[in-house]
Amino acid sequence: MHLLEGRCPFRGTVAILLLVSVAHAIDLDISSEQSIKDAASTSTYAMMKYYYGNETGQIPGAFPDKWWEGAPLFLALLEYWHFTGDTTYNEELSVGLQWQSGTDGDYMPSNYSSYLGNDDQMFWGLAAMTAAEFSFPDRSTGFSWLSLAQGVFNTQIKRWDTSSCGGGLRWQIWPYQSGYAMKNAISNGGLFQLSARLARYTADAIYLQWANKIWDWSVSSPLLSNSTWNVADSTDVDNDCATQGNSQWTYNYGTYLMGAAYMYNYTNGTTQSQWLTAVNGLLNATLDKFFITGGIIEDYYCEPAENCNNNEILFKGLTSSWLATTALLVPSTFDSILAKLQTSGQAAAASCTGHSNGTCGVQWYKSTWDGWMGMEEQISATKVFTANLINFNKTAPVTSTTGGNSTSNPAAGEDDTTASSQKTTTITTADRAGAGIVTAVFVAGWIGLMSFMMFGG
Repeated sequence: MHLLEGRCPFRGTVAILLLVSVAHAIDLDISSEQSIKDAASTSTYAMMKYYYGNETGQIPGAFPDKWWEGAPLFLALLEYWHFTGDTTYNEELSVGLQWQSGTDGDYMPSNYSSYLGNDDQMFWGLAAMTAAEFSFPDRSTGFSWLSLAQGVFNTQIKRWDTSSCGGGLRWQIWPYQSGYAMKNAISNGGLFQLSARLARYTADAIYLQWANKIWDWSVSSPLLSNSTWNVADSTDVDNDCATQGNSQWTYNYGTYLMGAAYMYNYTNGTTQSQWLTAVNGLLNATLDKFFITGGIIEDYYCEPAENCNNNEILFKGLTSSWLATTALLVPSTFDSILAKLQTSGQAAAASCTGHSNGTCGVQWYKSTWDGWMGMEEQISATKVFTANLINFNKTAPVTSTTGGNSTSNPAAGEDDTTASSQKTTTITTADRAGAGIVTAVFVAGWIGLMSFMMFGG
């Protein structure tokens, strides 16, 4: 994932003008299905004001400086359609999700593939997987949603790196990228989640084998503890993964939780008991660590200091959706998860009073607009609103035998000979600096540069 820009409140007149056509601030009655749908409609409309891929001369699904963010945007649209039945944005969703798939159907489009991280590609695979699980119609031409998820899986398992740390995915794909020497939770947890979802949907043993393999490696590494249920952000290849970068982010916990929930739902017998233990352990850790002030979800590594970047603003929105799906897949967790989602949804709605037009903020626990605004804020708000609709629609994601009809292609992505090979370019100091793909947690000195770039842009 590429953290290329900083954030601050009031990002300029243009952003404000983009939102003026939203009619009302968000007034949410969390006990009313229609009220939640209305809130989601308002935030989704504001979210789509930042999307230009449906305009003449623009590229569907493309965000040139933050390509991965198209995936959370389309995830939000999928969830919005699925839970509300509103088809307003379905064509933009369908076209964009297909357009960025690349010529080989594995979300390695030529315009962006030279600087992608494994997590970037993975999020698009999860979006395609969600489309299959929601029975979002395949397009008449192009790749099926299921095959796109399979294409991502097939290219990523080829990057499984046993040259260090006994296995695991590196954060970045190419050796010249900063962060290539790291193996991180979101890349490995994301592939674990994707594998588990493919296993449940297709019942193909290869996906189940890989889900177990990734989980076993993760708990053997510093990334995931199956005793304390701590999820670290990263570990370092250069010392053979002896240490951890223990930054705490909601989505690292959420992605492993989501995968464990799918494994629980799909398996049975003693294995199912193992996965229930994992679900409960990760869920309790997530609720304890991140639902802090007033029981409202918070990425506390950046929100109190007001230095969240675009990526970090999306994390709790992603996690909210994963919590909702966990509640559907593991019914014993439903009540505890719904209670937290309701509290967080109400707080998010209270933050969406900026400019009296539904502009949402970041610090939901303040229950008022905090001056922040942007597409990422609207995505996360939309996702927590739609997550609350599980109270009225308790249907779990479908499989190929329970209503799913997306076409399978187990060999998807196999023809992409460049997606999994490591480039042999000599790595120089300039290459590493030029890549600029490092988190603010590890390179605090970038904060000033990011701010300059933002204000200068």
